[in-house]
Amino acid sequence: MYAVVKTGGKQYKVAKDDVILVEKLTAEAGQTVDLTDVLMIGDGADTKLGSPLIDGAAVKAEVLKQTRGEKILVFKKKRRQNYRRKKGHRQDLTALKITEILAKGAPKQAAAKAEAPAKAAAKTEAKAPAEKPEAKTETKTEAKPKAPAKKAPAKTETKPKTEAKTEAKAPAKKAPAKKPAAAKEAAPEKAAAAKKPAPKRKAPAKKPADETKE
Repeated sequence: MYAVVKTGGKQYKVAKDDVILVEKLTAEAGQTVDLTDVLMIGDGADTKLGSPLIDGAAVKAEVLKQTRGEKILVFKKKRRQNYRRKKGHRQDLTALKITEILAKGAPKQAAAKAEAPAKAAAKTEAKAPAEKPEAKTETKTEAKPKAPAKKAPAKTETKPKTEAKTEAKAPAKKAPAKKPAAAKEAAPEKAAAAKKPAPKRKAPAKKPADETKE
């Protein structure tokens, strides 16, 4: 009897007591792992195919160890660019030993599926709303009469102060002082005297030439 299982994005054809290396699984050595992604089961001439998986089928395996694969080299180069990169890589792997192939699934899984609807029904019953108790009649206390509000005393009318302010601010205008008439008459005479030109000086008379000179 054999089966085709899928794990880590890869497919493996396994049979009982086979040892395979798969992508790393979160389990320690000695623990058992259930591979539920079963694509096909074959038993002699009888084969059963899934679409894409077979419902209820599972493959049980035991974790032997956590290991790493062989080292590979990753080399990159760009010519005429002086670009070269070299790296190494080792993939993390898990070693599994196939212990059992179940065409109809593990009995524990079937029991868990049967218990699931019962738990769901119990939860729905617990969530059902309980009957509300009858509302109690509330006794209202009589409201005390409020004391009448006191009226504020009427304000005495105040005369507007604007009129008094305007009267106080308006100052009496002073009449301009008049200049005396004598000062006005003296002013044009001084101006005329200033405009008169100064008297020209006469040049001295030339003496007559002597007649006795020849």
